[in-house]
Amino acid sequence: MEEAIKKEILYDLDQAIAILEKRETKDVEELRVLSDHGIEDVAVHKNLDLISLTVLIYSLYKIITSITDKDHLSIVQELRNAKSSLEKNQLGKYNNSIKILFQLVRKGDAKVKVHLQDVMEAAKIKKSAALFEKGLSIGQAAGLMGLSNWDLQAYAGKTTALEQHEESIPAAKRVATALKIFGV
Repeated sequence: MEEAIKKEILYDLDQAIAILEKRETKDVEELRVLSDHGIEDVAVHKNLDLISLTVLIYSLYKIITSITDKDHLSIVQELRNAKSSLEKNQLGKYNNSIKILFQLVRKGDAKVKVHLQDVMEAAKIKKSAALFEKGLSIGQAAGLMGLSNWDLQAYAGKTTALEQHEESIPAAKRVATALKIFGV
């Protein structure tokens, strides 16, 4: 596993443990924020281990209010086990912990496949928005990621990408060039 990916996964595990250690009503919002962070990582790295953890965190965000106290404690313990195993480069034990965590999530909600699709779709939209911010048209950015223009427009409208654009050539010079091109 690449060191950058490992750091991201350890960070996400650390944050998830910190959020879930003490069961509070704010856990749902904090898990949503952590899930969004993970989606951005998935958009950048496209690593399967990172995708799995992001889907897991997103799934936890969706089910956390409906699980029993016993399952909640089991999830926290298994997150600790996963973190410890990864820190020791015991990838087999890490993967086993992730597998157990998904089983615990399925106990609370069987929609893990839907959550995977949600995470992947969100990652595509965020990646397309980044391409749009770099200067590609909405159509080009959406097309590269296999999205429709509408998918990206809904997201891009909520960002400040359009407001951040600055013209490098003054308007008067652009008008003069246009008039010259059309022979006016």
